[in-house]
This record gives sequence, C-alpha cells and structure tokens, in this order.
Amino acid sequence: MAKQIQKEVQQGVEAWLTLGNERPHLSIVLVGDNPASHTYVRNKIRAASAVGICSELILKPKEVSQEELLDITDQLNMDPKVSGILVQLPLPDHVDERTVCNGIAPGKDVDGFHVVNMGRLCLDQHSFIPATASAVWEIIKRTGIETFGKNVVVAGRSKNVGLPIAMLLHTDGDHERPGGDATVTIAHRYTPRERLKTQTRLADIIVVAAGIPKLITPDMVKEDAVVIDVGINYICDPMTGKTKLVGDVDFEALPFTPMCQPLVLRRFPEFKLPSTSRTFLPPLPQCLLC
Repeated sequence: MAKQIQKEVQQGVEAWLTLGNERPHLSIVLVGDNPASHTYVRNKIRAASAVGICSELILKPKEVSQEELLDITDQLNMDPKVSGILVQLPLPDHVDERTVCNGIAPGKDVDGFHVVNMGRLCLDQHSFIPATASAVWEIIKRTGIETFGKNVVVAGRSKNVGLPIAMLLHTDGDHERPGGDATVTIAHRYTPRERLKTQTRLADIIVVAAGIPKLITPDMVKEDAVVIDVGINYICDPMTGKTKLVGDVDFEALPFTPMCQPLVLRRFPEFKLPSTSRTFLPPLPQCLLC
C-alpha cells in the first residue's frame, strides 16, 4: 500500500511539472531541540523528496517568540513559491499553538489544523485533512473495509486525531467530501472502562488514538471486528530494558495478526492549484504495514 501511494503521488508531481508548473515547495518550521520532532521532520523531508517535492527547513530556538513565528508564517503565506507550510508541533509552552496554526493561510495549511480547514471538514467540504485521520481513512478505503451503517468506536477525542477521524467516518457519503456513513461513538479519558468495553464489544470498527498502552484488550473486541491502532507510546521493554514504541492495543494478546501495529505514517503534503479551488495532490499517507 505504501509503495503504491508513493508512486501515485510521484506521478501526480510529474504530471504537474509537465504542464509547465513550478515544482511544489514545502516549508517546515521547527522550534527547539525535541528529538522526536526532529525525527518527524527528517521523515517528512525524506518523504517529500522521494516524490519530487522540494522542501526547506526553518530552524528556530525554543526561546523564539510567538510574534516572530507569526512573522515567519506571514512571509511564507505571501511567498508565491511556497506551496505548503507546516509548523511542527508541539511548540514551547509560551507559544499558543492555536494562534500559530491559525496564522497559516488555509490554502497552504498542509497539516489541516487551521480553523477554516477544521470547519470545512466538519461541514463535509473539501479541505486539508490532518495526517493521521487521512491515513486511517485511506487504509479503510483501500482495503475495502465497509463503513456504511456500521458501528464504530473512536477512542480519543483530540482535535488533531480523534475528532477528524470521527468526522470522516460518520458523515454523509453523498456530500462534497464523502464520509463513511457509520454510526460513531467517541470515547475519551473520562469514559469509564466498563462503558468503553460495552461500546467496543458492539463495534464493527475500533480506531484507537488515546495514547494509553493496552487500552484495548481481547475481551473488548468482538469476533471479525476491525481494529486500527494509531496510538503512540514509548515504554520500557521489561525483557531488554530498552525503550520501545507501542500502540494503544494489546495486539500480543489478541487472537489475530494485526495489519498495522501500530500505524506508522508520514504525510505526503497536498497542495492547491494556484488558479483553481481543486486539490492537486490528495491527502495520501504513507503507511508502513507490519
């Protein structure tokens, strides 16, 4: 799946260049020295390069002011050579992430975090879709998982992951931006575990994005259910003493082989044609499947 998606995006870039257009350009703003953030950004730059998208990295110290970040996004917004802008999160505590995300022009907001893009997503309109939600939706569509009329539980209600996943799955399949026509229940940190279990036992599809290791155990999943784990947790491996990456689902105890454990993805940026409102590159993730 990952290789096929990469090929499709690369072909889209080549077709765009054949029409005489400039190569798509992604600008990434990275603040501070968070090792995870630096790893994520390196992967994004590598993924962009693999499909023919050029990119630039703007590094700023953790002491950078919110005003300076907004000045940077303003300059990038006005630069016609910049197709997409991404500010790597999280930002330092003294910077308001919502303000900075809303400082990016909606048409260049490849993360899909701007209030306009979030609003259009909720109204079933075409928009930039947050990467993890886009990845889950793409996996469901490409693997032929039926969502029409199905019961779905989304464990996690974050504005960047859980909420957009729920919006994509429950909205009308006949609207401008087709949805999954599923019946969706959203659980969160205050959902009692027994109530969560009651809901997941009824679910045909479970999407887990809570950031809690082993949140979903075998007794919570009915036979033939689809489980998609997008949780990211770093824990100490009791066998090796080393840190390892795990999701939110106890896949080791589940009696089936997972398709993704957990889902690891990189977002190929999407850009809009300068002269139209149509999307040039679709929001396609690259998924590394186990």
